[in-house]
Amino acid sequence: MPATNDSGRLFTIVLVTSWYSSNIGVLLLNKYLLSNYGFKYPIFLTMCHMTACSLLSYIAIAWMKMVPMQTIRSRVQFMKISALSFVFCASVVSGNISLRYLPVSFNQAIGATTPFFTAVFAYLITLRREAWLTYITLIPVVTGVIIASGGEPSFHLFGFIMCIGATAARALKSVLQGILLSSEGEKLNSMNLLLYMAPIAVLLLLPATLFMEENVIGITIALSRDDIKIVWYLLFNSALAYFVNLTNFLVTKHTSALTLQVCLPFRSKLLSP
Repeated sequence: MPATNDSGRLFTIVLVTSWYSSNIGVLLLNKYLLSNYGFKYPIFLTMCHMTACSLLSYIAIAWMKMVPMQTIRSRVQFMKISALSFVFCASVVSGNISLRYLPVSFNQAIGATTPFFTAVFAYLITLRREAWLTYITLIPVVTGVIIASGGEPSFHLFGFIMCIGATAARALKSVLQGILLSSEGEKLNSMNLLLYMAPIAVLLLLPATLFMEENVIGITIALSRDDIKIVWYLLFNSALAYFVNLTNFLVTKHTSALTLQVCLPFRSKLLSP
């Protein structure tokens, strides 16, 4: 029995480490593409991520048979997956937009408030209460972010609002995906949840991309003719985003939504100068 517990702890540690590493990689590459490289199309970038998640999830399940394919059982379950896709899109797009205006370190400092929003949404949606000590420990985090925001030399109001919106949406996504991964009547494994969520996200992002980032596909093709590296950046970034989302779901399943978000302050420290 102790050996089983040890192996379970080791699996969780490897899982969280994988999520940390891939998350940091995607974040830094997003920042490079959106700010340093000059590829200022966050919605299209997010759509590339979700397209890769759709294709790679299908390959992993239908071709490689890594897990059995599950079907959507009810209209209610489909609506929950659609809601998760919408919240996810709002989170990632807002986060990518904020990276155009805020440095990565400040972006992640704001993201440290995610556990606070997660605790609030978990209570509002599932009526699940954490221990009072848990809520009390979140107060210094929120207070610290407020103080840091006031003294941040690179503060940008619009970027700050986008980052707060992304943080709240990220917390709501964690609660919703926790429900879909654990609900007895509608339980989906992590790969199948990503398989169904990603195509819905692509359908949501496509009109937004066409309307808000006009001719982005033509611009990307033109950029690739001048510098083929942009194609490899997008392909690698999108494949890494699939791994981020998969490990995100797995961490939520094997721990909890709040535990996942409590990890974020430590991730932000790794990104600080």
